[in-house]
Amino acid sequence: MEHTKSVVSKHTLKTFSFLLLCLSITFNAHSQKPKLIVGIVVDQMRVDYLTRYESKFGEGGFKKLMKGGYFNKNTNYNYVPTYTGPGHAAIFTGSVPRVNGIIANDWYDKKTGKSLYCTEDETVNTVGSTSKAGKMSPKHLLTTTIGDELRLATNMQAKVIGISQKDRASILPAGHIANAAYWYDGSNGAFISSTFYMKELPTWVAAFNDKKLPEKYLSQNWTTLLPIASYIESLSDDNAFEGLFKGEDKPIFPHKLAELKEKNKGLNMIRATPFGNSLTKDFAIEAISNEQLGADAITDFLCVSFSSTDYVGHQYGINAIETEDTYLRLDKDLEVLIDYLEKNIGKDNFLIFLTADHGGAHNAAYLQSLKVPAGFINEKMIEDSIKAHLKQLYGDTLVLSYSNQQIFLNHTTLSKNKLKLKEVTMEAARYALTLEGVANAYSLYDVISASQSNDVALSRIFMGYNDVRSGDVMLNYLPAYVDYMKTGTTHGAAYSYDTHVPLLWYGWKIKQGSSYEPVSISDIAPTVASFLDISFPNGCVGKPISGLVK
Repeated sequence: MEHTKSVVSKHTLKTFSFLLLCLSITFNAHSQKPKLIVGIVVDQMRVDYLTRYESKFGEGGFKKLMKGGYFNKNTNYNYVPTYTGPGHAAIFTGSVPRVNGIIANDWYDKKTGKSLYCTEDETVNTVGSTSKAGKMSPKHLLTTTIGDELRLATNMQAKVIGISQKDRASILPAGHIANAAYWYDGSNGAFISSTFYMKELPTWVAAFNDKKLPEKYLSQNWTTLLPIASYIESLSDDNAFEGLFKGEDKPIFPHKLAELKEKNKGLNMIRATPFGNSLTKDFAIEAISNEQLGADAITDFLCVSFSSTDYVGHQYGINAIETEDTYLRLDKDLEVLIDYLEKNIGKDNFLIFLTADHGGAHNAAYLQSLKVPAGFINEKMIEDSIKAHLKQLYGDTLVLSYSNQQIFLNHTTLSKNKLKLKEVTMEAARYALTLEGVANAYSLYDVISASQSNDVALSRIFMGYNDVRSGDVMLNYLPAYVDYMKTGTTHGAAYSYDTHVPLLWYGWKIKQGSSYEPVSISDIAPTVASFLDISFPNGCVGKPISGLVK
């Protein structure tokens, strides 16, 4: 009898041990997570650049991400305006301006009657410089980021760092409880931060700044990476649709940066060259190395935004050789970064996603030269016209501000004159439609009832409309009509040239493939959260993207 009991006991023990092993294997397979996530944003990158320049890309940058990873080819912004601040906020919060509060780069502040910058914060001070460039924080961002949620989920053990030349492109991705956010200060050529994040720069950041790399990059001429005759994807080097550096007579290569630097804001000039991206790449690799990102089992998060593509795009437009050359050089920078990650962390241990904060429009004058409908908006004229019309109709000045295609009315004056807000906003919208270049005009009453609208422009305005911060009347311009100079380009519209952006995934368990299924930019953060088995950011409106992992 005792022998029988012993046999049963051993059998039961073996069975139980086997079950535990199976459960352990299942759990480990389910809970396996990347050691490092690198969220890359390329400022002002149109999705068609990937195919337009593909034949000139090397095998280790954009092509590696496209061929070796997963490409969501139909990724769009679901709100307007499509600017840098809102774009970076949306990517990393899984949210929209309606919820996260970042309605533009700058907006009219109803409380102070002044313009408010999206990351300005007078309560903090600069770290790493004597300038005011560091008086920034995420205080105006109303929601958590995916990095915030990762920090919370790991009891603050995960490291989260944001890096960019632009403060808003570093701070808004990193979030409220990041370990650090760093951005470039052209006054001293250094990466800086603010007292919101730290009291002083880490030793490795100070050492990096001491290398004086901006001076070295700007000591050279900007020549084309390849023979200039091969840039057949772009317009001729000398054309009427491109801007100039101060001190140049023509927008042509070579750009003699050392000679032009002092006339072009000194070390700030690097922003408008491809070498600003190279500097960002250099700093990102230093951050990974010195902060030991991805070195243990707790997932870390690095947010890297390449901003020079935006500065170059604004100056030269989307069809310039300068723009093409900037992307070819960025391709080389990405190759260096990816190679570093693969050698030091391992492809199966890191996850990259790459997207853009917005696209960019064709130069309107160029389209006009081809007899394509396009035009230029005079926003001062729009504001003055609406002001004059409402004053003539109602006997008082009712418009406080016109910015980001929004009319802000004086509610105190409306109340004093016993005017009904709905009537005045409807009249302002009706009148705005008579102005050149205006395609749509909506009262706030149209917007707040438009959550399920089939009107694409209105639905995107709704998602970009914050009840507290936004205006009273919203305008939408005709396609290819811009408030900008005759050279270069801009962005901000509800049309596909500004909303359609790349979304590439690479590394970890990402399978090879692509899809044209619609994806919203708000879907990125919840997708990452699902990979990590953590909470979605608290203002998230997106949903996880299916079909990405093996």
